[in-house]
Amino acid sequence: MIRNGSLWMVAALVVCGIMIACQGKDIEVKPVSGTIEEAFGLEPASTEVREAMAYVELDERYEKTFEDTKENIEVWSLMRLSEERSSEGMGVVVVKDGQTTSFPDIRHGNNPSARYDAETQTLWLACGEMEGTGIFVQRLYQLHVNDDGSANIVQSINPYDMQQALLQRLGYSIEGQSISFYDEKRLLCCVTDTVSDMGGFGEEPVWIGEQLSYDLSGETVRVLCTPGLKYITGLVLNYDVMPTIVADVEMSGTSSFAIDNIKIKD
Repeated sequence: MIRNGSLWMVAALVVCGIMIACQGKDIEVKPVSGTIEEAFGLEPASTEVREAMAYVELDERYEKTFEDTKENIEVWSLMRLSEERSSEGMGVVVVKDGQTTSFPDIRHGNNPSARYDAETQTLWLACGEMEGTGIFVQRLYQLHVNDDGSANIVQSINPYDMQQALLQRLGYSIEGQSISFYDEKRLLCCVTDTVSDMGGFGEEPVWIGEQLSYDLSGETVRVLCTPGLKYITGLVLNYDVMPTIVADVEMSGTSSFAIDNIKIKD
C-alpha cells in the first residue's frame, strides 16, 4: 500500500521526470494560434435597458454579484427588464456608501466577479463577453470609486488585446502525443494527449482565446487562459488534458496593460 505522502512523492517524481525529459531535447518552439479574430466592440445597451437603469430601484430584476460589507460597497447586475424579458446580460450598478452609479453599457454576462481595493479606491470587474459550450471569455474592467461614492470606468481590456499579448509569449512543441508549453523559451509544463480517434493533430493544433477569464481573489489580478487542441477531424477544440496558464496583469494609465509571471495554475 502506498501512503498519501509516498503517492505524492511518486507523482512529483513522474512530473519532474517529464519536465526534465522535455527540457533535455532541442525542440523548435512554435507560436500558439488565437481563436478571436478581431476586437470586441463595446456594444451600447438597448433603449429598454437604459430606461430601466435611468432610475435604479434594486428590486427583483437585479442580482447582487458582489458585496464588501467592511467597505460598504456592492455590485448588482440587471438580470431582466420584466418577467418576460431578459436584459441580455447588460447593465451593472455600483453602490458605495449609499451612492448609486449605473453602467448600462457593461455586459456582465454569467457569473461576473469583482474585488474592491480600498487603498487605491479601485473596483475590479471581470464580466462575461462571450459564453457558450466550451467557451468562457471575460473582459476586465478597472473602475475608480470617488470620495463621494460615485464610480467611473478607468479602462477595460478587450479580450482580443489580452489574447494578442498572450500570443506574443506562449509557444508549444509536440513530440508524439506529448505537448510542451513555453513562455517564450522557458518550459512551463508537458502534458500527454490521450485522444486517438480524431485523426491526429491539425496543422495548427494549439489555440487560445475560447477560455480566457480573470482571477480577482488575490491582491494581484491574474488572467487565466486554457489552450485547446485542434484535430484533423472534429469542429471543436478539446480541453480535456490542457493546463490552465495564469499571468499577473498590471494596468497603467487609461489604455495600456502588461502581463508577467506566467506559470501553470496550481
